[in-house]
Amino acid sequence: MIGLYTADEVRAAEEPVLAATPEGALMQRAATGLATVCGRLLGSVYGRQVALLVGTGNNGGDALFAGAHLAGRGARVTAVLLDPDRAHGPGLVALRRSGGRVVAAGEEGVDDLVARADLVLDGMLGIGGRGGLRRDAVELTWAAADGAGITVAVDVPSGIDASTGEVDGVAFPAMHTVTFGAVKRGLVVGEGRGHAGQVHLIDIGLGPHLPAATAWQLTDADVAARLEPPSAGDDKYSQGVVGVVAGSATYPGAGVLCTGAALRTRPGLVRYAGGAADGVRAAWPEAIVTEGRPSEAGRVQAWVVGPGMGTDDAAREALAEVLDSDVPVLVDADALTLLARNPALVRGRSAPTLLTPHDREFERFVDARGGGAGGHGVGGDRIAAARTLAADLGAVVLLKGDATVVADPDGTTFVNGTGTAWLATAGTGDVLSGIAGAVLATQGTTGLSTAAAAAVAAHLHGLAGRLAARTGPLVAGDLVRCLPEAIGRVRGLLPPGLEDSGA
Repeated sequence: MIGLYTADEVRAAEEPVLAATPEGALMQRAATGLATVCGRLLGSVYGRQVALLVGTGNNGGDALFAGAHLAGRGARVTAVLLDPDRAHGPGLVALRRSGGRVVAAGEEGVDDLVARADLVLDGMLGIGGRGGLRRDAVELTWAAADGAGITVAVDVPSGIDASTGEVDGVAFPAMHTVTFGAVKRGLVVGEGRGHAGQVHLIDIGLGPHLPAATAWQLTDADVAARLEPPSAGDDKYSQGVVGVVAGSATYPGAGVLCTGAALRTRPGLVRYAGGAADGVRAAWPEAIVTEGRPSEAGRVQAWVVGPGMGTDDAAREALAEVLDSDVPVLVDADALTLLARNPALVRGRSAPTLLTPHDREFERFVDARGGGAGGHGVGGDRIAAARTLAADLGAVVLLKGDATVVADPDGTTFVNGTGTAWLATAGTGDVLSGIAGAVLATQGTTGLSTAAAAAVAAHLHGLAGRLAARTGPLVAGDLVRCLPEAIGRVRGLLPPGLEDSGA
């Protein structure tokens, strides 16, 4: 798993390393790693034009030393200084000695120089940056965005909050971010994720000094280790039995998608109960289907309730019945609307509960409490918002988004790294619910926590979305068809070769 850290945690870890190393050694480690990544991105370094956007902090020094490395390999490097009188002195000396040149922001022709560069290195603000970009930094950012060069951020893109991913105004649009010592949370969540591009981690020796992480990102290998394949002694009852209460005569598709996703995630058995019984039966003869109440479906090891089931009296009764069970329950969509009106249904449940709201569904819980979790809605700090609601309700919260956040009531958090903007289409949430229900049903044999099970489901959902979007726009049913391939890829049964179709 990849640990995710706040800016304060990283700064605290840097202090003992700085105290134990010669002055400037840590910056040299960072700059060498940064230059190595930039060289790899450029391919051939000799003769390529590189523009450094240099602020007054250590990030500016990192950029200058990295630029000196690239100039020494034959690149034509120009440093654009936001404040020439306060730029990093040793870095400037190193750049000039290597043949680089220096100009001031605002000089005539600087914007064109940045726009024409083969690579633009953003060293304007670091992890302590606050309050958005100054006007001259904004103009340089726009010039980089308008150009055709590779945009690379030093540690974090200027303009994003390194801890939360919040953006105040304009932020640098990096295609790649080279971050030092630890992955900052703001690079993988919220608006920050969209500005960070591909994140490259450079080890500068902070590992022994970092605190135990409370936020994590799963890798394919982590997910594979949590998906136990069937063994010779298994049968349909030992591989997890999922109950699905979803869909209605008005919205049968939700039941079909949710049931199909659960089946494709390879539980032993899926039982369906609800008003879309005819559609589910026709689409998925593998499921055991009833039009009756959840209690008439048979014994299950986890329930999924809510997608497309409506909010009438029958839906309220079905939700209450499922939550009264002693097995894990995933609550989504219409059931979340009902639960926001009566959160007492979930508080104090002895069995695990997983809520899967998108932002507007999340806001209903906040409105019901008169504000609170995240202030007015989710807010800019998505991790804090999900944690607050999870602690308030005593349930795991999966806050959907481009980077889905899963928070346990104890604060343990996962941020998904496989999401894609192509998933912003009707029905994909129903698919996620089916996947998560199937994983929850295996908790008894795998020992997975509810938060980890939700994180595994989000990872598979995002990967299936990328697979489905390889050839263009997707519909939710494409995700269901791609699930076996997604599971095969994380388990190493298929060659990688997946192009990132995310935005």
